[in-house]
Amino acid sequence: MFYQLYEMNHAALQPARAFAEATRLLYSNPLNPFSHTPWGRSVAASAELFERTTRRYGKPQFGLTSTIVDWKTVPVKEKTVWSKPFCRLIHFEREVPAGRRADPKLLIVAPMSGHYATLLRGTVEAMLPHAEVYITDWIDARTVPVSAGRFDLDDYIDYVIDMFHALGPDTHVMAVCQPSVPVLAAVSIMEAEGDRFSPATMTLMGGPIDTRRNPTAVNLLAKDKDLDWFRDNVIMTAPWPVPGFGREVYPGFLQLSGFMTMNLDRHIIAHKDFFMNLVKHDGDGAEKHRDFYDEYLAVMDLTAEFYLQTVDTVFIRHALPKGEMTYRGVPVDPGKIRNVALFTVEGENDDISGLGQTEAAHGLCASLPADMKAHYMQPAVGHYGVFNGSRFRAEIVPRIVDFITSYGRNTGVPAKAKAVQAFKP
Repeated sequence: MFYQLYEMNHAALQPARAFAEATRLLYSNPLNPFSHTPWGRSVAASAELFERTTRRYGKPQFGLTSTIVDWKTVPVKEKTVWSKPFCRLIHFEREVPAGRRADPKLLIVAPMSGHYATLLRGTVEAMLPHAEVYITDWIDARTVPVSAGRFDLDDYIDYVIDMFHALGPDTHVMAVCQPSVPVLAAVSIMEAEGDRFSPATMTLMGGPIDTRRNPTAVNLLAKDKDLDWFRDNVIMTAPWPVPGFGREVYPGFLQLSGFMTMNLDRHIIAHKDFFMNLVKHDGDGAEKHRDFYDEYLAVMDLTAEFYLQTVDTVFIRHALPKGEMTYRGVPVDPGKIRNVALFTVEGENDDISGLGQTEAAHGLCASLPADMKAHYMQPAVGHYGVFNGSRFRAEIVPRIVDFITSYGRNTGVPAKAKAVQAFKP
């Protein structure tokens, strides 16, 4: 019922949003003399602020049409190469010269935690000059008909394994935040079965491998509540007339509310600065605000079964680090990983996945020799800075590129010389 009330409230505000947009257009039109006065700009700014804070933000576009390869600009096209009801795999196909040496295949597994995969636009953009990039584009659960069936954590692992098979051998994988656990589980299962399609390297970034280490506010919430509390308080039914009507979901707007509340003062200041930038006619500052919040406020629903199973497995029972996680009844044992080099990345000020939570993967992958493991802690960045921003591009990307081009999978030892030779122009 709460979801239906949310939708009714959104619909009820539609006339007010339309009026606000008309007001903004009127008072920002250069033919209107009031648009050149502080009072007129204040009216336009107030109208835009109201419209933006009450609208529903649609799924953004990646919008990546070119990249730099070998110091030359080349076109980039998005191409769906694999799909299932809850996800499609996008390849950012670069038009490189025929006969050019092949770059590594990199599968970026985007978080399924409320935001769309476009949140990693900067991640993809930074890796495009160095690799053939693929990314998981998760589907909003409220748009998937009930007839498509369920989707839980085991299904997520199935999807990841299927993607490795679709991409073929010698694929590298990068898991950003939430998917660190299912990706590590998928690789563990594949290695235990001797699957030749297991990835060459695995990069885990800001992921909740062991949330008992330096718990954050997100972790403490799960610690203080049992699974029934989450089932009773955050699981809702997708309303009519969306395609997923009747499906039980964890609504994206609830996840967004939690994220906003964690740093409410920062968001209030950002919106106040946005208003002042509009009044002062600071177009650059206002446009940066629009770009960020167009992405940040665009959210998607998760299936109830996936959300609850993830909360229970990762945040309440800590099943993976305790050796108690299972996949379709089969134990998940990262100790079976022997051929996949591991690189973990953390941010010093991460308030979502605390320091040490991702690094814990090294202790779980006990069969990997030390020279097939690497860890990096980026100073002075929070969670977002682990996979985006200037420090990510300058400090983290070069380390990831060096890692995925320096380790082989056949001998179980560093293959730097072999890798360098293989990638000679």
